[in-house]
This record gives sequence, structure tokens and C-alpha cells, in this order.
Amino acid sequence: MGKPHPIELRTRVAAFVDQGNGHREAARHFRVPPKFVNELIKLRRETGSLVPRPQGNGGGHGKLAGVTRWIEARVAAKGEITLDELVAKLDETHGVAVHRGTVWRVLHDLGLTHKKRCWQTNSNQSPQGQRHYPLIRTEAAPLCESSGEVEFEIGSR
Repeated sequence: MGKPHPIELRTRVAAFVDQGNGHREAARHFRVPPKFVNELIKLRRETGSLVPRPQGNGGGHGKLAGVTRWIEARVAAKGEITLDELVAKLDETHGVAVHRGTVWRVLHDLGLTHKKRCWQTNSNQSPQGQRHYPLIRTEAAPLCESSGEVEFEIGSR
């Protein structure tokens, strides 16, 4: 998302309009879109200020917003847990059906970092030939040259 126009420009545009100039004329004079001038004057009328409104959706209201602390406690209590196991437990315990990626984003927001750990020497597959999905850990995992399995640890990013 783009950055809002500086407050100095906002002040000058509003003053130009206050002098009796039209919105389109102000837009041409300051080389900004006419919609910006319209919205700026509307904002000042509604709030009495030229400070831009907050951008974005605010966050914290997704499917997992109510169970974030449960997820954090589960990871801390179990020590090692895969994303798939977390997804299954969420569905079983809380009736929340989500994708592994959604759980990973919550873990990332909680400050969990991932470390690569060897599963097999030159392979990304488990001994049974199946893909082994990331583990979430609360302690450090050793780094290795082959990037087989990804683990998480609680800590700084």
C-alpha cells in the first residue's frame, strides 16, 4: 500500500481550496489527483483534521484470532509438533478448519523462527519416501547442509 501524502502538502492544498479555488484547479496546481483533493476536504469536514486515516485492515480478526494463545501454549507444551498436527488438533479441539499456511503465519506473528535441520543426507524425503513437513520446536535445531526439514523455535526474528 502506498504512503499518504505529507501533511505539509495536505495543508497547502486545503488552504488553496479555502481561498476559493475549485478542487480540480487545486489538483492541477499541486499535481495531485482530483480524488485526493475531494477526499482531503471530505476528511477535514468529517474529522476536523488533515491527518490521514490509518491504512490496512488492522489485523487480529482472522479465523485463528481466538486460539492464538492456545497455539502458543500447545507448541511450548509439546516441544515438537508439525504444522499438520496443529491443523488436525485445531479442527478436533476448536472446530476450526484452516490450511497449514494460515497456522504458519500465526506462528510467524508469534515470533517463531525456523531452522533447517537434516532429515536425510541428500534428500528432502523421509525414510518412507513421503514428504516430511515442518516441525515447530521450542528449542534450537542444528543447521545442516541439506535443507530437508524445517523446524521452528521461539525467539527473535
